[in-house]
Amino acid sequence: MAEIALQQRVCVRRTIGAPASEVFDAWLDAGLLAKWMKTRAFTHATVACDAREGGGFEIVMQSPGGEIRHTGDYLTIDRPRKLVFTWRSPATGQRDSLVTVEFSGDANTTDIVVTHCQLPADTCGAHSEGWGDVLDLLARLFAH
Repeated sequence: MAEIALQQRVCVRRTIGAPASEVFDAWLDAGLLAKWMKTRAFTHATVACDAREGGGFEIVMQSPGGEIRHTGDYLTIDRPRKLVFTWRSPATGQRDSLVTVEFSGDANTTDIVVTHCQLPADTCGAHSEGWGDVLDLLARLFAH
């Protein structure tokens, strides 16, 4: 069996029109996550999460063609600055990859940076596009 190179990473940035505390909280609320944690290939998502360090989550992205299950564990919850969690999915071979989400900004906007590390090299393009879709939907959640 060939060894999968797990040293690849993607980094996606967006500015969201809401305070960092609100944007941060949207990452830990199952009801809100279900509204935006999916790529454009999926119609909806179901989410369960235990939003505490050491807790975990399950996100099932659903489309007419089927579903994809993503799971992970929360490693760092530093509200409203930083969130770190593992990410397992079919695209990672069900191996842990690592996602760091950093939040900065002012009372009206949040700069958000998602860095996803330890990815199989052949999935970096799809993950970059996927996180872009996810952050676009997150931004729409806060559009007034």
